[in-house]
Amino acid sequence: MMMLYKSLAILSYICLFMAITSTAQLPSVLDTDGEPLRRGVEYYIKPAITDVAGNLTLKSRSNAPCPLYVGQEAVTSTNIGLPVTFTPIVASEDIIEESRGLNIVFQASSTCIMSTQWRVDEAESDTGRRFVGTGNDDGPTGVFRIDRNNGVYNIVWCPAMMGRPRCGSAGILVEDGVRLLALDGDAFPFEFVKS
Repeated sequence: MMMLYKSLAILSYICLFMAITSTAQLPSVLDTDGEPLRRGVEYYIKPAITDVAGNLTLKSRSNAPCPLYVGQEAVTSTNIGLPVTFTPIVASEDIIEESRGLNIVFQASSTCIMSTQWRVDEAESDTGRRFVGTGNDDGPTGVFRIDRNNGVYNIVWCPAMMGRPRCGSAGILVEDGVRLLALDGDAFPFEFVKS
C-alpha cells in the first residue's frame, strides 16, 4: 500500500511539472526599440549586420515579373523595402514569441495578382535549393518561426505539423546579382524595425 502512495505522489508531481512547463511563456521577439513584436503591427525586416544589404522586399528571380520571392534591397538602393506583419498560428496570441509558429505577410499589393504571404517553395530538382517565395498558403509551407541565436534573430522554417521536414534557417543566396531568401545555406541575422 505504501508503494502505491509513493507511485501516486510521483505521478502527481510529474503531472504538475508537465502542466507548469506546458503553459510557460516563451521569450518575446523584440524590435529594435526593445518592444515585443505584436500581431498585425507592421515591421521592416533588416539585416542585423550593417553595410551588407537593405531590408527585405519582393523580388523576381528572372526577367519574368512573376512569381515573386522574398529578397533584399541592395545596400546602395534608396528603397527601404516592404513592411511585413506577423500572425501567430495560435489565434489567441497577440505577442510574437521566440520559436512559435507564425505566418509572415508583406503589406503590399503584387502585380502578380497573388498573396504576399511567405512560403517555402519546393526544392529545385537541379540544385536542391529551397527559396522563400510568396503566395497564399494556409498549410505548413507557410509556417515560420523566429529563433534567437547568439543575441540576433534568425527566421526558421520547421513546422511541427509536418513530422520531420528538412528544416532550415533563412539565409541569403545571390542569384544573378539578386539577393534572395533561401533555406539552404548559412543563417542570416535579422532585426525588426517598427514601421
